[in-house]
Amino acid sequence: MQTHQYNTLEDIELRKDELRAQLSDNSDKVGNLWRSLWVPQKTESKGELIANLITNSITAIDAFLLVRKLMKTYGWLFGRRKRK
Repeated sequence: MQTHQYNTLEDIELRKDELRAQLSDNSDKVGNLWRSLWVPQKTESKGELIANLITNSITAIDAFLLVRKLMKTYGWLFGRRKRK
C-alpha cells in the first residue's frame, strides 16, 4: 500500500479528486458487470443454447437445495416449526 505525503491543502484536494475519479470509474465498471449478469446472452449455435440451458438448470437446482437446507435448519425463524 502506498503512502502519500501531503504538504498543503491543495495536495489533499488533488488526491481527493483523484480518488473520487477512481471510485467513479470503479462504480461504472461494477454497474456494467452487474447489468451484464441480468441481460440474456444471445446464443450463436444449438450447442451454446444447450450449454446455457444446462447452466441455468444447475443454478436453479442449487438455489432450490440451498433454500430447502436453510428452511430445514432455520425454519423456526419463519414459524414453520418449533425450535428444538
